[in-house]
Amino acid sequence: MVFNPKKFIVESQDDIKKKIGKEHAITALSGGVDSFVAATLASKALPGQIHAFYVDNGLMRKDETEKVSKVAKSLGVELTVIDAKKRFLDALKGASDPETKRKIIGETFVRIFEEEARKKKNVSFLIQGTIAPDWIESGGMGRDTIKSHHNVGGLPEKMHLKLCEPLRELYKHEVRIVGKELGLPEIVHQRQPFPGPGLAVRIVGEITEEKVKIVQDACDIVETELDNAVAAKKMERPWQYFAALLPSKTVGVRGDERAYQYTVIVRAVRSLDGMTANFSHIPMDVLERISTRITNEIRSVGRVAYDITNKPPGTIEME
Repeated sequence: MVFNPKKFIVESQDDIKKKIGKEHAITALSGGVDSFVAATLASKALPGQIHAFYVDNGLMRKDETEKVSKVAKSLGVELTVIDAKKRFLDALKGASDPETKRKIIGETFVRIFEEEARKKKNVSFLIQGTIAPDWIESGGMGRDTIKSHHNVGGLPEKMHLKLCEPLRELYKHEVRIVGKELGLPEIVHQRQPFPGPGLAVRIVGEITEEKVKIVQDACDIVETELDNAVAAKKMERPWQYFAALLPSKTVGVRGDERAYQYTVIVRAVRSLDGMTANFSHIPMDVLERISTRITNEIRSVGRVAYDITNKPPGTIEME
């Protein structure tokens, strides 16, 4: 059956009204298409009862907070920005296992939202942009856990807020269709996916401020160069594209001296819903420019590799 966005919007807003009723809700707005669509659906269903929060966890893309705030303002969304960078990085200190990191991030998000809810009257719900791949990959009900998404398997067992997840049965391409139907700008409904745990899943191993800065700068270079290549009609836009950081260092040369520096992995994939993916065929001159820029501009990186692993056997993100 062909997906009908008009029908979904009507049914979804009816469900939101029945579930939340006269109570209020906090909506977690990360800036991605899923959270923006969920927040828009809820705000239109229950105007005046939805409070949008953006949490800067210190693991966002370069200048992400400013970009999300600008888009929210252009859409008339009253967005409360919470600076929680230190709180998240402190909580993640010493954690290197990917499942542990996801659970720390999921619980920290929830505790922050609970604290904000207590400051307001009659807030008892948390609205999330959870979609089908999130709970499918998080396992349960006979399914193996591929990775615990922070908004599903990463949630704490005891929560003081009830969940409302209007997009739970949708896949990414369907969410984009709904976003377009809701009148969201293309910069929102066609934005490439960004993981809920942020750059934590693009830093293999323990997270430090230095590593976050490396990945922020490397991701910015990858996005800029691929966007430029798409605009120049050198290639099709990948479904998702970014840079990740490996924990080990390799030997290289800086000038005439030995260098021992990090390795950055460039990743770009083609997909429909994120459940499966194939690596993108990027022109060699584009990859060369990305590698040259990363090693020249990020002095702690001495090697760049391109990931040609499909999903399966790999996942799209590194962790």
